[in-house]
Amino acid sequence: MTPQNLLVLPLSTPKLSIGCPILDGCLGGGIPCNSITELVGESSSGKTQVCLQLAVRAQLPPSHGGLGGSSLYIHTEFSFPLRRLQQLANHYQASHANLIGLNPLEDIYVHAVHDAQQMVHVLRDIETFVGIGHTRLPVKLIVIDSIAALFGSQYDRTPADLKRRSEMFFKISGKLKALANKFGVAVVLTNQVVDVIGPADGIDGVRLGNLECLHTSARRVSPALGLAWAHCVNSRVFLSRHEESVGVNSPYAHSTSISSQTQRRLNVVFSPHLAPASSQFVITKEGVVGVSTAKIWAEVQGINIFIQYHFW
Repeated sequence: MTPQNLLVLPLSTPKLSIGCPILDGCLGGGIPCNSITELVGESSSGKTQVCLQLAVRAQLPPSHGGLGGSSLYIHTEFSFPLRRLQQLANHYQASHANLIGLNPLEDIYVHAVHDAQQMVHVLRDIETFVGIGHTRLPVKLIVIDSIAALFGSQYDRTPADLKRRSEMFFKISGKLKALANKFGVAVVLTNQVVDVIGPADGIDGVRLGNLECLHTSARRVSPALGLAWAHCVNSRVFLSRHEESVGVNSPYAHSTSISSQTQRRLNVVFSPHLAPASSQFVITKEGVVGVSTAKIWAEVQGINIFIQYHFW
């Protein structure tokens, strides 16, 4: 890096907005290009929901928080959630009719990958695909959902296999970073979590980032793939979920009724460009939105009810 290089570098990195001021505020404006952002969380924490939303929003022009580009969505487990993607696409097409003319699904390219070795080959094909530029919109977002599934059963816990696995980590992440920098794309990965047993904090006893430990569904967890993989991503965001019991008192009932609701939270674990931040969020029919909560008890027709205000 030289003073001359600094003069020609862009003043700021383009970012892809999630579409919610609260969540974008936590992420410094959104998901950055030229970088790898990892979403970590247990099943049903909202990782795929965020990825689908980003794939649709990437098509919006930069003036409206998008990247003016298409998306490559690589899924590695289960069936692709096409119905949910269609629901989000319909919503954004209706709410941005003057900006999204065609069906947004036309600019989202989906491919299934089943193991790490196949991913290496696919990444080579992606470089050619993006470089040729035959898509209607330039590719500006690459999603891999999820990275952990690629390493599910290929490797044992022997030193030799762990070494091979780490080499594959760096091969895949190195190729992704090269694609991000060469074509100015945003790369988003999802990762699973594993339970942590014992007194050690962090990963392999090493604390990484802003949080001393990660909790979800009343369990202490750690991102899958361990410490070696943690060094392969630029930013890590943790999505957690917790079931909360809510009591409702009614004069027409002999006892307090208890209902359960899911509380979800986004936390910035580490990032070179972000301060520690967190926000509660909900998943609605229209997408993922942050929540500013005001928890109060109010008296309505003699019934005590729990009210939660949502602002996004």
